[in-house]
Amino acid sequence: MKRKAQPKSDPIIPAQLLEQAKRAVSADRLKKPTKCSVCGAETPDPGSEPLCWVCRRLKISAWREIEQPMPAQE
Repeated sequence: MKRKAQPKSDPIIPAQLLEQAKRAVSADRLKKPTKCSVCGAETPDPGSEPLCWVCRRLKISAWREIEQPMPAQE
């Protein structure tokens, strides 16, 4: 017993948009991952500062510590 052949339907995603998406993904793969300037780990995206997520969090927490007022000693 054979299945009935399904009629070809129009594609849901236009071919032009699909091709643009494929090119964008392939361009992302070609980018060489950068290294963290502090610990040498891979950074997710090369931005203004080449820090991995751990070093970035440590930097943010250090800023918060500095901004807190010092407790008055008696």
